Amino acid sequence: MNKKITNTSIIQIKGKAVPIPGDDIDTDQLMPARFLKEITFDHMGEYLFYDLRFDGNGKSIGYIIDASQYKGAKILIVGNNFGCGSSREHAPQAIKRFGIEAIIGASFAEIFSGNCKSLGIPLLTASAADLVMLRQIAQKEPASEFNCDLISKTISVNKQTFSIDLPEVRRESFINGTWDAVALLKQNLDKIEAIKLPY
Repeated sequence: MNKKITNTSIIQIKGKAVPIPGDDIDTDQLMPARFLKEITFDHMGEYLFYDLRFDGNGKSIGYIIDASQYKGAKILIVGNNFGCGSSREHAPQAIKRFGIEAIIGASFAEIFSGNCKSLGIPLLTASAADLVMLRQIAQKEPASEFNCDLISKTISVNKQTFSIDLPEVRRESFINGTWDAVALLKQNLDKIEAIKLPY
């Protein structure tokens, strides 16, 4: 008898938030193309924003995600059209393996959004005004804990609450734990194998 595989429900994401500057941050900035030749995703987290974090000799140049006050952060606060460019799945893999569990922004590229969903990374949108305030909190009080709640569709931080949104189908998949298509296939392997093909 096969052991039943169940996905993990994602209802709340809590942690510090890193405010990433700029709009139209593409997947090449998130994951430079020269690292795509690796045959596994194991080390992708080391390469996130690599060319913004390190000089030509591999020495840190102090990019914001390496700042000590944001160590262990679980959330990114970004701008418009985050994740645009090529469809490389290495970019969300790098984000996940760096330790990021949710991203709050104004808008996201659609293919990037789908790739993030398959890894269990909710992409949450907020109004322009709220993003300004969330970014200010993260900058001025970097130790603040942000609580993203997918059921109430809110972010709470420092006794303030902000509205967030995400496509309803994806929200339900996170809450119900059905966001991982591969795990669902494995869970239903017996049913799949029982299907009699006509050839």
